[in-house]
Amino acid sequence: MDLGIAGRKAIVCASSRGLGRACATALAEAGCEVVINGLDEARLAATADEIAKATGAKVIPVAGDVGSEAGRAALLAACPSADILVNNNSGPPPKDFRQLSRDAMVSGLDANMMTPILLVQQVIDGMIERRFGRIINITSGSVKMPMTGLDLSSGARAGLTSFLSGVARQVAESNVTINNILPGAFDTDRLKSAGAAQAKMRGISYDDLQAARRQSIPAKRFGNPEEFGKLCAFLASAHAGYITGQNMLIDGGAYPSAF
Repeated sequence: MDLGIAGRKAIVCASSRGLGRACATALAEAGCEVVINGLDEARLAATADEIAKATGAKVIPVAGDVGSEAGRAALLAACPSADILVNNNSGPPPKDFRQLSRDAMVSGLDANMMTPILLVQQVIDGMIERRFGRIINITSGSVKMPMTGLDLSSGARAGLTSFLSGVARQVAESNVTINNILPGAFDTDRLKSAGAAQAKMRGISYDDLQAARRQSIPAKRFGNPEEFGKLCAFLASAHAGYITGQNMLIDGGAYPSAF
């Protein structure tokens, strides 16, 4: 399917690896010019080179922390007229809620709620003027189905979801959409590090925890990041203009609900 976004400009935050990289790759395959971002400059440059060679797209690496004012400014300077914004950022490490300090809670809210909102504020008026915009927030399946130790991550992402839900309805008439993708367990570095922390919290082995988690998923496997990227690209496409304010679960059937 031609997604109708060839030539569009996209910013994909935290995209040197994992789900962010999968989104950047899928958008590049669709013909977008993609600005990617990460903290590790060498890894980011290698990722940009690999995506560009695989897709033929223009890929611009911008190293920096998207959670900082300077990091956001660098992204926007590299892509001042973004048509597509994919908000992504690492979540706080798993921790018992009793052990969360006030500073840790503020940091979690800043990374996973306030940072995406600040970026949306910067790009949305240009999207409205051009009458095309796609904003996609990578949140988490834990927004709907909380997980032990991820209370801060879940709470911050739920706050982002509610905040932008009303905004989505304000801008829909301008062909600007805002949607959230809620990943379940995907085979990424984040899954491995979070799994190690949760295994330690529960006093069980990492292998036992991951095996039990796979068994709890109806698909009996972890997700492939490429699957996630394809969903992101469709939501960014010209064909998704009537989808807005939605939370798209992609979790192998793990969330047990009919609605």
